[in-house]
Amino acid sequence: MKKNKFDKAYWDHRYKENKTGWNIGYASPPIKEYIEQLKDKSTSILIPGAGNSFEAELLWNKGFANTFVLDIAKQPLENLKKRVESFPDEQLLHDDFFELNQKYDLIIEQTFFCALNPDLRKQYVEKMFQLLKPNGKLAGLLFDFPLTESGPPFGGSVEEYNAIFSKYFKIKTLQRATNSIKERQGKELFFIFERL
Repeated sequence: MKKNKFDKAYWDHRYKENKTGWNIGYASPPIKEYIEQLKDKSTSILIPGAGNSFEAELLWNKGFANTFVLDIAKQPLENLKKRVESFPDEQLLHDDFFELNQKYDLIIEQTFFCALNPDLRKQYVEKMFQLLKPNGKLAGLLFDFPLTESGPPFGGSVEEYNAIFSKYFKIKTLQRATNSIKERQGKELFFIFERL
């Protein structure tokens, strides 16, 4: 496996120094809209690289008791627990995404893919396939701006996403998000991919 230079020490430092520009302080509107239409409260949901995870807070408050939050940094998990004291400790996963071995019905992508070294994108797709149950869904947001050396966040394109995901997933939706926050307007793609 390729080494990720954006490791635990890197993200711990970002939280310690409060360099968390991706944290908007509430659930991202396109993901909130997606969550609002989910019906089955028994759905097992993972949010990897979740950060402060306002999406997990929203899910929990709506009765999705099988919501799991994963982050390699401890601070954001503690931040979520402070806001939602009833969130079970065993569902706060302080671990490396690539080491996880559970199975889920739904995985929500919110600024995790773009935070990984682009060299790990193929491994990300393979790991998502492994973590999802048959017909499970990966849904959320991907950035749509040119991929550069500087980051995170790292960009990407519809063409790249189609190419790397279509081997493992049925592309159900991949389109420009219409309700992004002002700073991300025109730069986010909302997607729903179904595991093959």
